[in-house]
Amino acid sequence: MVIFSTALQYLSIGFTHVVPYGFDHLLFILSIFFLNSNLKSKAIQCSVFTLAHCLSLGLVVSGLIFPNNNYIEPLIAFSILFISIENIIQTKVNPHRLLILFGFGLIHGMGFATALKEIGIPKDLFFTSLLSFNIGVELGQITVLLAVYFLISKWFAHKTWYKERVVYPISCLIGCVALYWTIERILIL
Repeated sequence: MVIFSTALQYLSIGFTHVVPYGFDHLLFILSIFFLNSNLKSKAIQCSVFTLAHCLSLGLVVSGLIFPNNNYIEPLIAFSILFISIENIIQTKVNPHRLLILFGFGLIHGMGFATALKEIGIPKDLFFTSLLSFNIGVELGQITVLLAVYFLISKWFAHKTWYKERVVYPISCLIGCVALYWTIERILIL
């Protein structure tokens, strides 16, 4: 029963790290969302991102790598800025985007690790806790994707004005927030 309760606890922590507490993570997921209207493509992009952040999160939490959080936080903000700008200048998902998302996922995983280290992971249930946390994050991301899909994209993505009236303004707003965070986090260095 301890394994089950620990798994549920870390699943919940992972989910709430995205919804409602992970504002920067939410903006990143929304940036991934708005480049195209294909739900399968969005899921693949988020899964590549998740795979990468699982990898780096595990490496940091297990003590195999020691990133400097003073550099990670500005890079996380920059990743949001980059993807939001890409939404404005690209018309479709290119194969290089998956590599970029993987790289940014590695950076985000290092940021997740800081939060997870503050909470702590039981040594005897390390793998269970880590896996549950990552599953919770993925469920949070899927929840955001599906909510935005059914609230916006499903109904309006086929409209001729969708990119101009939805994608561009939202991407610009996300980009402005991310630019502010990038500058703010660099100045804190």
